[in-house]
Amino acid sequence: MRVVFIEDVSDIAETGEIKEVADGYARNFLIPKKLAILADVQAANIVEARLKKKAHLQAQIEMEMTELARQLEGQQIALKARTGKEDRLYGSVTNADIAEELYRSTGLAVDKRKIELDEPIREIGSYEITIRLTKDIIPGIKLTVTEEAKKGEDKEKRESKKKKVSKPKAEKIGAAAEVVEKTGFPVPAGSGEKKEGKEKKKSKTKREKVEVEIRDGEEIAVERPEEKGETG
Repeated sequence: MRVVFIEDVSDIAETGEIKEVADGYARNFLIPKKLAILADVQAANIVEARLKKKAHLQAQIEMEMTELARQLEGQQIALKARTGKEDRLYGSVTNADIAEELYRSTGLAVDKRKIELDEPIREIGSYEITIRLTKDIIPGIKLTVTEEAKKGEDKEKRESKKKKVSKPKAEKIGAAAEVVEKTGFPVPAGSGEKKEGKEKKKSKTKREKVEVEIRDGEEIAVERPEEKGETG
């Protein structure tokens, strides 16, 4: 049967082509799916309308892909991956990984199938990646694959940060240790300047009591009250 293709059919024909095909293939597949019609007088008008529609759509796609290529060209993205010996990766970086990172970093969505990799990336380093948006529109980006920090290294950094003590704090710790060594007693929390202030206030109160007794005109021998802890 002679038919005119009104849609592109992969590996068979493109829109507008006229071909002889098997009757069963035409009646059971091409014609019901509206991929082709019988090659008669009316077919020419239908094909012409389809070709115009296809040309308009193709022009729109070309314009969109050209703008996308302009935004993609020269972009630089980076991926981190776990490595083993000789900078070899555990696993690999695929075109799907690149498409995902590209979208995350730039907001530009690219079909992973358009990212051209001869084979998955298995070593750290820098790579020039091509993206075939259309047959003739092929922008390039730069990918850098670096080593991901190992869990052990992260733990060491956290522990090292905890061990760091500020200079003022270290001086206080040293002074407290010296008191403990001399007296054999631990230093109470909050001792230091606050305790000294309390002693001064206590001494001042005692002096005021002695002066009042003298102003009353009586000379009385006053014994100093025993401090707590001096009895026995």
